Amino acid sequence: MLIHREGPERQILAAGTVGRFVADPEGVATSMTSAYRHEALLWSEPEDFLATTVPFIADGLAADEAVMVAVIRERRHWLQEALGAEAGDVLFVDMAELGRNPARIIPAWRAFLDDHSAQGRPARGIGEPIWAGRRPEEVAESQLHESLLNVAVEPDTPFWLICPYDVGRLDPPVIEEAYRSHPAVVTGAEYRGSHLYGGRAHVDLVFGSELPELRGRLDEITFSSTDLHELAPFVTRVATAAGAKPDKCADLALAVQELAASSLQRGARNGQVRILTRGDALICEVKDEVVVHDPMTGRKASPKTQRTGLWIANQLCDLVQLRSTAAGTTVRVHHWL
Repeated sequence: MLIHREGPERQILAAGTVGRFVADPEGVATSMTSAYRHEALLWSEPEDFLATTVPFIADGLAADEAVMVAVIRERRHWLQEALGAEAGDVLFVDMAELGRNPARIIPAWRAFLDDHSAQGRPARGIGEPIWAGRRPEEVAESQLHESLLNVAVEPDTPFWLICPYDVGRLDPPVIEEAYRSHPAVVTGAEYRGSHLYGGRAHVDLVFGSELPELRGRLDEITFSSTDLHELAPFVTRVATAAGAKPDKCADLALAVQELAASSLQRGARNGQVRILTRGDALICEVKDEVVVHDPMTGRKASPKTQRTGLWIANQLCDLVQLRSTAAGTTVRVHHWL
């Protein structure tokens, strides 16, 4: 770590991670982080990962900032070993569990900020929603999540979030997308703004795109306000035949029922449910002709939103995909068989 001192102010540079601190009259460093920062960390070796993340965490703790780290288990072990006793002051979260459905990640960050960053206390986070081995649908939703992070936190929130990407094991298009969803990128000893960063326009582009067409034999049913009650038995029959366990059949039936009810509440006259059974998954799709304008729908934790179909589906299902175009809205829920 290189520390340059110029009077009371110190500039800390650690493997490209730039932080600004000012010394109080007692000489204790306090963070000058006063705005939201969302950055991608591109790394290829464990030493590269630790060279940035360990000083990032340690500097935050030294400045009395709340720190949450949501990474997969392997990365958590690296950090805990490197941090030693300081690891006990960090909130570690298993991203493989939290991020199984990426729509649950933003509510977790919001809860962390509400619980640990009250009254303007700065906070730091490390979040790894994409790692080698994730299914294509999971990667796509994690990429939407990364873009949504740019609009999910108010710009004046003192929160510094770093998202690691393993460039040695992730495909090049995934790394390229990281440049679109992060205003700044750290690569080795270099820190720079991303020339591909898309901001809110990129959120709208992804959210307003069509999901890949479902291919294979589909079980289908239409619904309206008069026959909504037929959906749960229909989903249960198909899910049971596909080999889903009884508790998962019940979860899928409830999720689809609530999503269809939400469609009607939004103003849809009718809608369609389609179910695809494939080797590794059971995919239920709910479609209607009403446009959803808020891409954060289903990711806001409040007494009101927690009663909506999308919020319920996000809690019950392995993966939820929401897209809305001029033609209407599609929600897909996945259960991994």
